[in-house]
This record gives sequence, C-alpha cells and structure tokens, in this order.
Amino acid sequence: MEKKLTPEHLKLITLESQGLTRNTPFGAGKTAVLNTLEHLGYIQIDTLSMVERAHHHTLWTRIPDFQADYLEELVEERKVFEYWFHAASYLPMKDFRYVLPQMLVIKRGESRYYNADPKVMEYVTDTIRNEGPKRARDFENESHKAGSWWNWKPAKLALERLFMQGDLMISGRSGMQKTYDLAERVLPSSIDTTEPTSLELAEYLVKTNLRAYGFTTLKQITHLRKGNDLKKNVTQVLQAMLEEGSISQVKIEGLSSAFVQNDVFEKTFNLKNSNIWLLSPFDNAIIHRDRIKQVFDFDFRLECYTPKEKRQYGYFCLPILFGDQFIGRVDCKAHRKEKKLELIHLHIENSAIETELWLKPFVETLRRFAIFNNCESLVLTKVSPSKLGASVKKELSGLKFKK
Repeated sequence: MEKKLTPEHLKLITLESQGLTRNTPFGAGKTAVLNTLEHLGYIQIDTLSMVERAHHHTLWTRIPDFQADYLEELVEERKVFEYWFHAASYLPMKDFRYVLPQMLVIKRGESRYYNADPKVMEYVTDTIRNEGPKRARDFENESHKAGSWWNWKPAKLALERLFMQGDLMISGRSGMQKTYDLAERVLPSSIDTTEPTSLELAEYLVKTNLRAYGFTTLKQITHLRKGNDLKKNVTQVLQAMLEEGSISQVKIEGLSSAFVQNDVFEKTFNLKNSNIWLLSPFDNAIIHRDRIKQVFDFDFRLECYTPKEKRQYGYFCLPILFGDQFIGRVDCKAHRKEKKLELIHLHIENSAIETELWLKPFVETLRRFAIFNNCESLVLTKVSPSKLGASVKKELSGLKFKK
C-alpha cells in the first residue's frame, strides 16, 4: 500500500538528506569533505569557471570553512578518487569497486567512445610506469621532440581511454590539470577490487540515492546510466527492501512511484528559515531538474549552452534557496583580475516572501561567496523586479569583505 507525504515534508526530507538544513551538517575541515562525499556518494566536477568551480562550490555550500586544498589532499591520501558517476566526479575511495563494471565495458571495447591507438596507449603506459606520474602536457612536450612518431592529441586520447578503463588513475591535480599514474600505484591495498554483481551494483545505487535524497524514484536511480538489465535489477532490489520493511512506497503527484526510507516518517527536522544558500548549477540537490520542479515548484535550467538570444535568465545562474523555498536565481561572474564579483542579473521570483525576511541573510551569503571567490568587492548590475533594486543596493553598500 502506498503512503502519502505532504509537499512540506518532501522538501524537508530532501534538504535534510542533502545537508541543507544546518550550517555544518557534516562537521568542519578536511574530515567534513570526506564525510560529505561519503554521504552524498559523489560530487560533480565541472570545468566552467564563471565563479568557483562546481566541485568546490558544492562542498563550500555544506562546509563553511572549506578549502580547495582539502579535496586535493584527500586525493593524495587515497581516500577520494576521480571517475564517472553520471558525469565526471569525485567519489569516496571505499566505493571504488562499483565503478569497475563501467571500466570493464570500456576495456572490452564495448563503448563507441575513447577509440585510442593501442600503440600510443602502450607507449603512454610504459612511460608512466618507467618515469612516474605524468600530465597530458608532459606528452605534449615529448611530441615536439625531433623524430617523434606521434603527436599530442593521440596521447591525450590514450590517457583518457586508459583512465576510463581503469589502467590509470588521477593521482593529483593542479587546478584542472590532471596528473595520471598507474592504478596499481594509486589504489590502497585494502580496497576491494572485486567486480560487483549486477544486483550488488543496483543495491549500491539504490542505497546511495536513498541516503543522499531521503526519497527517490527508479528514473533518478538510473539517471544517465546504461545497461540492459539495470532497471530490472534496481526494481528487484527495491522490491526486496519493501518486503523487508526498510523502505516504503509513497505517492507524489506528478512523479512516478517514489521510495522513501522509513525513518523519515518519525523524524523531526530542524530547519533554520533564515538560512540562504547560493547553489551551484551542478549541486547534487538540484541535479534532478524534474524533481526540483515537482517538489519545490522551481523550474531551473542552466542556460550557458542556450543561444544568447534565447536565454531567459542568464549564462550562469545560481539558484537561491531560502529555508525550504527557492526564491530566485542570480547570474554571476567573478572578475578575478579586478577581484570583483558581479551580479549580472538578480532575479527574485517568489513575491510571497517579504523582502525584509530574506534580504539581510542573502547579502551576508553574497559577502561570504565573494570571499570564497577571492573577490574584495561586489557590484550589482541588474535586478528583477526593478522595484527591489534600491533595497538590495542599499544593503550591499555597507558590505565589508574581511575574512
């Protein structure tokens, strides 16, 4: 029998599970970074840099004292690794075996991507084995030497193929510049490297989604994942969990049947309504756009890939979450040379909430966000609706940017 949850309850379940009801849900410092990753399952990596990149932004949202060095140190300590979730991501090392099925599909040549030259792959592997970890640009320099029989692009593709099939791993980063090493030299000896069965993989996906979101659907569990039997296996795992009584099936209008952890029916939530979060467009909390539309009545699309004349809000908008409601979005850009954060266009869309309630905490969040982006000033270019412009600019005028 399906159970029902109120819209308010669904919001709180989502926000609590995502670590967006408290200021330090996963603790502080480097330990909090690992705690966050292990709870959420992954953090998406993105190369866009209008503001601080997505992986750092998503962690900063949940860890007020976050520093980029923490993530890099965890990679070097072999507690975190890079691979593919539904996109390029950081994952906890303890979950390594669950990426093996995808690695093996590529290694067996069953993917139409990463068609690298086997001779170049062999050369790249031998070079790293004999000379130690390498970056792509190390091979670029090598290809410029007189008498070289290959060039950089095949080597770069070989690195990517060797990484995707699990022969190489990323042992460190400098910004977006990756350093590759042999997987055998990166993987801790204690890590289980046995390939999971199809049902074990399905169980991992189900439990990761339930832990990270509180409730989930078949569509969200299998998001951007291929496999002829994946949906069947996930359904089988869900059915088994229903029968053992660890989860329940709930009815959510507009969504297919959802599954929820049973403890949420008795759980009390401590939501601070004064909290404002400025989320990355790639934040785990909003990555399922249909879910956010249905549960929060917030229609979010990233428009950087939309032709300029067709954009409704802006190139790189950040959703603004106030308590349990999305009140708008802001198109931002960090001008790093000038150390200035520009609010290109602030859109406030929820007119039911009085300005006095959200404005001061919003400005404080902007101040923190500017500092996070190494900016020392903030400029507001446009506000919609325009009648809010004077109030927002007045609050911004008194900002101080000391850490």
